[in-house]
Amino acid sequence: MKSPVADIALNPRGLLYDNSVAHRLAKALARHGVTHIFGQSLPSMVILAGEHYGIEQIAYRQENTGGYMADGYARASGKVAVLTAQNGPAATLLVAPLAEALKASIPIVALVQDVARDQTDRNAFQELDHESMFRPVSKWVRRVTSAHRIEDYVDMAFVAAASGRAGPAVLLLPADLLTESAPDQFKFVTDRKASLGRYPLDRMAPAQDKIRELAQMIAQASNPVVIAGGGLHASGACSELAQLQQVAHLPVATTVMGKGSVDETHPLSIGVASYFMGRNGSTRHLGYLIAEADLIVLIGTRTNQNGTDSWKLYPKSARFVHIDIDPQEIGRNYEAIRLVGDAKLVLGELLNALGSVDLTKRAQARLALENKIKHGKAEFKAEASDLTSSDQAPIRPERVMSDLDALLTPDAMVVADASYSSIWVANYLTAQRAGMRFVTPRGLAGLGWGLPMALGVYFANPGSPVFCVVGDGGFAHAWAELETAVRKKARIVLIVLNNGILAYQKHAENIKFGDHTNACDFVPVDHTLIAKAVGANGIRVDQPDKLRDAIQTAVRFDGVTLIDVVTDPDAFPPVTWYEG
Repeated sequence: MKSPVADIALNPRGLLYDNSVAHRLAKALARHGVTHIFGQSLPSMVILAGEHYGIEQIAYRQENTGGYMADGYARASGKVAVLTAQNGPAATLLVAPLAEALKASIPIVALVQDVARDQTDRNAFQELDHESMFRPVSKWVRRVTSAHRIEDYVDMAFVAAASGRAGPAVLLLPADLLTESAPDQFKFVTDRKASLGRYPLDRMAPAQDKIRELAQMIAQASNPVVIAGGGLHASGACSELAQLQQVAHLPVATTVMGKGSVDETHPLSIGVASYFMGRNGSTRHLGYLIAEADLIVLIGTRTNQNGTDSWKLYPKSARFVHIDIDPQEIGRNYEAIRLVGDAKLVLGELLNALGSVDLTKRAQARLALENKIKHGKAEFKAEASDLTSSDQAPIRPERVMSDLDALLTPDAMVVADASYSSIWVANYLTAQRAGMRFVTPRGLAGLGWGLPMALGVYFANPGSPVFCVVGDGGFAHAWAELETAVRKKARIVLIVLNNGILAYQKHAENIKFGDHTNACDFVPVDHTLIAKAVGANGIRVDQPDKLRDAIQTAVRFDGVTLIDVVTDPDAFPPVTWYEG
């Protein structure tokens, strides 16, 4: 049987020369600034061709976690992340990470190998209707069938991922297509030069009269509040928001994804307003500032269930203005004055417009507002002090966060898994500057994202300290990526809150049903042994006075350190539903 590559010349390593479709694809990726591909070596031709253009493969161990790594990389780099997968099982395991990226507006281009073109609809090995499978979890999905269109489709994928509301795009690549010759004399081939690998790809702003109207509304409002979502980070608009906060004397609260978009030590920063403003919550005593607001400016937020405490957080009497790149999000849950556009551009224009209005009313209200926020934060610290300084063992998670917070620097990047880990981080760690990143999976909020996302964040910013907080339940979904971290020489401080249970599930079931399912309780696990088995550093902490030393040791270590902290299984975060 004749080899499908028999007519294509090989170089001394046995690799196809650069006239293959795979090489043309890799060249296009390099043109878009791609330096990393997250994949398990399939499609192999793409990975091998990428090496010729300086593109490094980050080979993950679990087929679903590659998508989480790409997600973290995109969030932390400002670039479109590229992910690869084989048809069949590997492709199906991209559904969850792509769904997270779609909901959370994260730009990813997934290159998925498909069966050979002449094997389509013949029950070929691992053949699936990938187009139908990916359509609900992506912005755009196409299958390339002609070699001369490869650069066209690569560019279309990047445009789809990075333009408008960002999200995942999927390009299906038949295996035989990648090895096909793609000489320059192909009809319709053009020499493309555009680099489309950063986001937002296009910036747009609403009409000037809308911006002037908002400026007047801010000047005249008695109790305005800004709610900043993850769109601020995606747009790179944190500096503009910080200026708006200062110039217009505006109190700013954030969603969980928006955490870090403003400096939380600023006297007008409220903190994270969400579904966990119950007892011991960091914004518990500041919720009234939102409840009493007469003007709420929503920026880059989906107004989803968790971010609005099941749509109970914002008062019905307030006027709403919504700034968002996605016109369909504006007015979805709160009828609002519509400002469709990129947050960075819109806020820049708003700052200019504020120079022409009288902000005396806002300036006069500032001191009293600052005092309210200062008092509310002091009440929180006093209320939670028994927990944040607790000497009990098993250790309270609030104490773990307090000790970590004391050691964070403004350039640190913090990643948290879903469930309680995100809540502890949002409440008990402090954003020390506008633009500090706290990366959490809030699209679908699935377990197991923590460590893989932290690896993606690290590869995007290898010079920044990266901290990752996970529960033992979520961490079990991704243990294997410790080997990836060691193999790729990543420097990450991984804190495992080891309480021996699936806490959110157990606590919620007990409250709702008076009992819990047997999936909630685990056998004791010493996670340091897993870390050491793959060559990582492992430190077990079961006494709170050992926490800071452990974290400092981990920071100094040139590699990944897992700190296994034995924590209290009865520690409840400030979820408001628990108090209902």
